[in-house]
Amino acid sequence: MRRPVVGEVHVSYSQIYVESDPDGTNPGLGEAFAGQSGGLCGAAVPGAMWLVTGLHTGSVGFTVEVHDEAPPLTPGWEDVVEVSFRPVSEGTSLVQWAGEAAWDLELPVTDYRVRYSARGMDQGRDLDTRTAKEPRADSYLLQFWPAPPGPDQVIRQTSEIAAYWHEAARGLPSPPAPEQRAEAERLARQAKERDAEDRRLHYERWEWGGRLPNEALRGARASNVLGLLTFDSDLVHTLGASAPGVQHTVALLSARRACEAAGLTDVPWVADALAALEAGRPLPPPFDDPARMSDALRSDPRVPDTSVLEAVPPERPPYQPPPPGPGDPYAVVETFPRTPRALHRISQPHFALPAVLAAAGPAPLIAALDAVWHALNTCGEHWPEFLDEIRSVRAVTVPEPPRTA
Repeated sequence: MRRPVVGEVHVSYSQIYVESDPDGTNPGLGEAFAGQSGGLCGAAVPGAMWLVTGLHTGSVGFTVEVHDEAPPLTPGWEDVVEVSFRPVSEGTSLVQWAGEAAWDLELPVTDYRVRYSARGMDQGRDLDTRTAKEPRADSYLLQFWPAPPGPDQVIRQTSEIAAYWHEAARGLPSPPAPEQRAEAERLARQAKERDAEDRRLHYERWEWGGRLPNEALRGARASNVLGLLTFDSDLVHTLGASAPGVQHTVALLSARRACEAAGLTDVPWVADALAALEAGRPLPPPFDDPARMSDALRSDPRVPDTSVLEAVPPERPPYQPPPPGPGDPYAVVETFPRTPRALHRISQPHFALPAVLAAAGPAPLIAALDAVWHALNTCGEHWPEFLDEIRSVRAVTVPEPPRTA
């Protein structure tokens, strides 16, 4: 036998609990005692117990014992009830009201018989609230031992307050059948999942500028698409719905405009890369090795030292989540207006060359999104003029496939 709790515990509203469901909440009193003959230990809801005390507020004597077999009924306990209990997880605790304190009972998941014994309940009720200077009025013993499930029982009744709680419990309706409970839980889970999905879509719609992305854009989240959305969400959606030919054209134009803005088009190895891009050939050295490209950018005296004020996206309204729902991860998302700050100058060549690399990517949509992103940053404070030109790109006509007879 072991005693995980010995001494005094604090009770509020004449109640303390045993909980084993880490994701659940305490059942209400009506649920906890539904269908029982005893009103001191409510165990009608799986994985939880509601324990009643005589004292309303303050400390009571409390001991928890875990036995290997049924212990003898100890004399001196005035009110005794028994219930069946099975934890729903490996973590079962004695928990004070509102979770103010808890004691781990270290109960394996199996079926238990539980005996709840009380002494001095009427004295506790009469005292109502115990201060630190007052003597203890009531004490309790909670005992567990392995046993198959069975109906609850009132073993001994002495106090008036226990009689009151037993009568109250007997007036409650029977709990739902296991099948009814399972169906109610299934419907509750479905409602919770629908609510969470609705909220996820609500946030995603805001994130993508007021409308949901198509599957092509969802597949492009690994790119710089979220950054580009803050500048022009309509352009992002247009690119996502465009034909690969249009996306390819946008990527090439972005790479060239980035290099022009950075003053790199007269640097021979950059000009060779742009020519290879437009001819559909692999990028020549040093673009085939990012380390060599960085070395060339740093060491070639023909690379101009151009800079521009960084690009700043337009202000957008903060996210306003719908009213919070159960288990919704997006219910606490908050986006605050941007705080004004000093702008920095950025090196244009260092943003322009990534636009060239992006434009050479194998996936047209990602190539376009990333090339536009790097070119936009290369243009810095002049990004609106650059995006105006990108928006003017017209759709490429794709021949229809030959018709078969």
